[in-house]
Amino acid sequence: MVLIAAAVAVPALGETYYTRFATQIAIYGLAALSVDLLLGYAGLITFGQAALFGVGAYAAGILTVAGVTSAFVVWPAAMLVAMAFALVIGVLSLRTSGFQFIMVTLAFAQMVYYGGQSLRAYGGDNGFILPRRNDLGGLLDLGNHVAFYYVVLGLLLAVLYLASRIVHSQFGMVIRGGRDNERRLAAIGFPPFRYRLAAFTIAGGIAGLAGALIANHAMFVSPALMSWQMSGELLAMVILGSAGTLVGPIFGAAIYLLFAQVLSDYTDHWMLFFGPLLVARVLFVREGVWGVIVRAVGGPAAAPPPLDWAAEAPGAHAESPAAGGP
Repeated sequence: MVLIAAAVAVPALGETYYTRFATQIAIYGLAALSVDLLLGYAGLITFGQAALFGVGAYAAGILTVAGVTSAFVVWPAAMLVAMAFALVIGVLSLRTSGFQFIMVTLAFAQMVYYGGQSLRAYGGDNGFILPRRNDLGGLLDLGNHVAFYYVVLGLLLAVLYLASRIVHSQFGMVIRGGRDNERRLAAIGFPPFRYRLAAFTIAGGIAGLAGALIANHAMFVSPALMSWQMSGELLAMVILGSAGTLVGPIFGAAIYLLFAQVLSDYTDHWMLFFGPLLVARVLFVREGVWGVIVRAVGGPAAAPPPLDWAAEAPGAHAESPAAGGP
């Protein structure tokens, strides 16, 4: 509640810069949360989430340019388009595992990236500018930065709540069971492929919503949103914050963006300084930033999730409740 109160109070600082920066954190936190559903709970390391993020942004931008400005139409449409892309990518990529899965998702992301570059009617590699932000039918003026921030914050909290319900449901238990022991999950009658595909599609929809919001926030869309570097940044946010916690990636996004904002004022090569920070987090702070915060207030630290589902020895995870299904 303290963190929510602090987020709500950001516009009270009276500076548009802080409100816009907090909006950016919330949007990237939403995108990072979609990665965490795959990385932290399904054990899927994907380099293709930026493609779905960018697809959502392009869908929202193209609809807005075409004169469809209602957020009640544009944002769900962006989610549905991203989910359709996620479904197609997932059907093909989820037949692989481990390193092969990473490379297949990367390949699809690059195809989508170059597809965005080929859209000459929408600026090609240079992208295009949105004529205006979407509207809520007169309920709120989203052209106002404070109003837009509260809408984004509300959507972030709503998605966070829904994601929490999903991962703690029977469906979420099956997903985590597949992460820990795929063979045992299949043996008790749960087809891992179908459940992973459903999770992949849901995560795609969340990424698409984040893309629609970033298009409205920046009033600009370009293929850079779909680059493999963006996928790497989203993964870095999740790893920095704490995978498998849902809240951790939002903190990771805040730290990443703050680090980039401060250091980029001094050097264009700020990643040279961020890289060692990420390595130190992996080596010395295995539970991530959110895990450290939870431990500091006396809660249980989050355990780092398994990141592969390679074949395991018979009897592995015999005592794991997640592996045994709901």
